[in-house]
Amino acid sequence: MLLNGLHCITFFIEYSRNAPSMPVLLDHYYRELVGYLSARLGSRHNAEDIAHDAYVRMLERRGEVQVSHPRAFLYRTAQNLMVDAHRRNVVRRVEPIEVLETDERFFVAPAHVGSVDEERLALMRRALAELSEPCRQCFLLRKLEGLSHPEIAERLNVSRAMVEKHIVNAMKHCRLRMQQWA
Repeated sequence: MLLNGLHCITFFIEYSRNAPSMPVLLDHYYRELVGYLSARLGSRHNAEDIAHDAYVRMLERRGEVQVSHPRAFLYRTAQNLMVDAHRRNVVRRVEPIEVLETDERFFVAPAHVGSVDEERLALMRRALAELSEPCRQCFLLRKLEGLSHPEIAERLNVSRAMVEKHIVNAMKHCRLRMQQWA
């Protein structure tokens, strides 16, 4: 379960009742850490996730080791988590969603329908038919109805991250098929 903002602080306060200094620590550093991470990542949502994970790691080590400099520990842990996330993305060769959103070559409705355009449309339909139903739904809601990722997530009762994955997968699949079949 992802927690952020006040929910994250409340969770940790409840979780750390046996450590009286922990709630003060969480309240004192949470906003500062999220602000720092937001500036580095360019995303408050990702920053809150990494801050959450850093606090979880601190709490996991609570009984094992005495952390003499909690602020330094949190920042170092958060930086390590950022590096880990970056490495995972490089290994997966993930294209940022913004890049894929701007590449509309194959997804814009044709201005006039000629034989070439009809053929491309038929190929696009064929590529879309190969997708799973949730993947196809996310893609069509985004491209045809213009819904935002949060709106699609709410409508389909899935997470925003899942919507993004479905859209990225659909766009990659369609792009690959259009190149293969063209």
